[in-house]
Amino acid sequence: NIPANAKWTQNGVTVAGGHGRGDATNQFWRPLGLFVDDDQTVVIAD
Repeated sequence: NIPANAKWTQNGVTVAGGHGRGDATNQFWRPLGLFVDDDQTVVIAD
């Protein structure tokens, strides 16, 4: 749950994707889901 008054950093860091659409290991085709666990591991459903 994200509070309604949450603040986000203005300098984001690209950790995945960023190379256009595709099926290479450094690309996403159609990312539809994102999950961050308690250890801040990011899982993206593509």
